[in-house]
Amino acid sequence: MACTQSPADRGDIKHIHFLYNFSTKSLDPHVDSSYVPLRAGITETLVRLDEENLTVSPWLAESWEGEDGQHWTIKLREDVTFQNGKKMDAEAVKASLERALRESVAIQNALKIDTIEADKYTLNISTKEPFPEFVSELVNPNVSIIDVTEQDVVNKPIGTGPFALKSFTPGSKLELERYADYWDGASNLDSVTFSFNEDANARSLALKSGQVDIVYRPEVESLEMLRETDGMKVESTATFRVHQLTMNIQRKSLQDVNVRRAVDALIDRQKIVDTILLGYGEAAAGPFLPSLPFAPSYEERASGKDAAVNYLEAAGYTLKDGKMQKDDEPLQFTLLTYSARADLPLIAQVFQSDAKQMGIDVKIRQIDIPEEYMASNRDWDLATYSNLTAPRGDAGYYLNATYHPTGALNFSGANDPELTSIIDKLNQTVGQENRALLAEQAADYVHENVINSFVLHPSTIVAYNDKKVKNWVTTRSEYYMITNRLDVK
Repeated sequence: MACTQSPADRGDIKHIHFLYNFSTKSLDPHVDSSYVPLRAGITETLVRLDEENLTVSPWLAESWEGEDGQHWTIKLREDVTFQNGKKMDAEAVKASLERALRESVAIQNALKIDTIEADKYTLNISTKEPFPEFVSELVNPNVSIIDVTEQDVVNKPIGTGPFALKSFTPGSKLELERYADYWDGASNLDSVTFSFNEDANARSLALKSGQVDIVYRPEVESLEMLRETDGMKVESTATFRVHQLTMNIQRKSLQDVNVRRAVDALIDRQKIVDTILLGYGEAAAGPFLPSLPFAPSYEERASGKDAAVNYLEAAGYTLKDGKMQKDDEPLQFTLLTYSARADLPLIAQVFQSDAKQMGIDVKIRQIDIPEEYMASNRDWDLATYSNLTAPRGDAGYYLNATYHPTGALNFSGANDPELTSIIDKLNQTVGQENRALLAEQAADYVHENVINSFVLHPSTIVAYNDKKVKNWVTTRSEYYMITNRLDVK
């Protein structure tokens, strides 16, 4: 009988170390906003985004139909197993979806599911109302399919992806191993380390020293150094992301649209793109990249210090004793920021400096997890925040999440009947052209009423060891990272 050696015996284990910019303490795919289980190749969703065509394509589901927009039939692949060997059938998927709905109000609001019925490999889902874009919401990483009979979903979710979790050190790293029976073809890699470091400079140095193979968002200032390092490749890709200045419009001063316009006029977008991002991005007029079919063309608004002063005067403020004030109350803002995205604290500092020249005191407060803090605290005025605005290839996700009263990311506290009505109409509209018109209408309304300010669209930058890494793809959605195609040379 022939004796076969394992890769470990041969000494040729194929391993990649990936370093990410956000840490997580939980791997529960149904509630965790870091989306690490999907990004690390542990979990998958029923459908995925086709980034070239901005359409939804099959993944764990092979087909779907729902002509009335309310009653959906979803056919599942019949060759998928979880990483514990169990079959992924309709009952298992139903249980996973039901857990996601139980665990997350945001998912309840996003999916609008009324009933789910399972029959072998077919799901019959009814939504509470006609919702033509229902299937595109299934791209959401928080709707990843897992085996819910497993005990510890927070620390060891069992998914259907190409890599099974071997160990998890919260806040530090995941060790992953190839799932040999992966339905779409087992990876050539034996294992992957997916680790975290929120310090951009440390990420760059880890790549240069050879500690890691791929770095997500290295420090911009280090890119020339990395490019000059033998074998390093730096990729820059325009993504569906916007850095914005979120306004808490429940705060008294910001309830005046002229104060919000003054804040917006103070943002020197091009200076920020040139000095902080070193040109790796473009100034933003609204939430959506101008190249997207539902991005409006905005009328240019007056900006700069003089324009900001004019808006503040219209709101009843005057400069007195070096302070901008109204009824002897100085205008002050508390501005939240967080360091996991290295450019956001720098944007906050630029805004603070420009506001100071106008007699406005801006206090910067560093926070750790922005979603958690802004959802549970209202003791702030402004926040630098980075948001994916079209990760499903459609405007509906961002508009619902950010401006609908039930939205999971509605940190500004927007509750505007006219805007809500446009979004509700969008949710029930099928044709892409009509949807694009309504999305433009909503984005125009946000722009006109300055519900938030949009600073820039950053490029996603990834650097990696090109002598070793094979088949890395920098995606626009930022969802799909560790795949079964990833390999070493």
